[in-house]
Amino acid sequence: MEFITVSRADRVTTVTLNRPAAMNAINGAMHNELQIAFDAFAADDEQLVCVVTGAGDKAFCAGSDLKAAALEDERHVYPRNGYAGLIERFDCAKPVIAAINGLALGGGFEVALACDLVIAVETASFGLPEPLVGAIALGGGLHRLAREIGPKRAMGMILTGRRVSAEEGYRLGFVNEVVAPGALDAAIARWVAEILRGAPLALRASKEAVYRGLDEPGLEAALTRQSAYPAYVAWRSSADLAEGALAFAEKRGPNWAGK
Repeated sequence: MEFITVSRADRVTTVTLNRPAAMNAINGAMHNELQIAFDAFAADDEQLVCVVTGAGDKAFCAGSDLKAAALEDERHVYPRNGYAGLIERFDCAKPVIAAINGLALGGGFEVALACDLVIAVETASFGLPEPLVGAIALGGGLHRLAREIGPKRAMGMILTGRRVSAEEGYRLGFVNEVVAPGALDAAIARWVAEILRGAPLALRASKEAVYRGLDEPGLEAALTRQSAYPAYVAWRSSADLAEGALAFAEKRGPNWAGK
């Protein structure tokens, strides 16, 4: 990998956007590298959680590399799962956490919104400034932001292109926690540890039920159809389901097998 780094430790994959001199802006080659990295995470049964972050202390990701797009006509060359290999990855039920260490603008904000949790340093800021350069946030930002914070508040950000702080993002509801700049790694480790207390297949079934349920026409349909969702089916016949009940009865910690 030339523009990202990938590390694996304790069943956690960390994907780092690694172009700090360019505010971790994404070019065409980086899109393809991210597709490969997320494909590998999704396919590896030993990897349970993914953390996405940016190199340096200034930016998570400033979005698309507009200079590269102008010079190399890369604007519409996205991999199979869309922008950054993530924003159209609807079949990965494993938890994905965005560790926001600085600016998250345009496509960078869209990548964060595509993650399940957003943990940000207090100096971070977020925005969709695409209209200010004659573009549109077509990487899911328009749709995800409106769904997460409501259309009126989303339109306030989208139509003005203004940036919001991490604290405002927390109040709006798209940031889960705001921490001091030096505390991001510890906060991510804490969230990961808390997530890994749960059974892997139960976590995946829960994530899938939430997202697919939101796409159902109503609550009744979501409750009726959830038992047919693939992650639910896998969980229902899993060894971990039996282990959870047995561990509770025996008053001990569960030993999750992830199957």
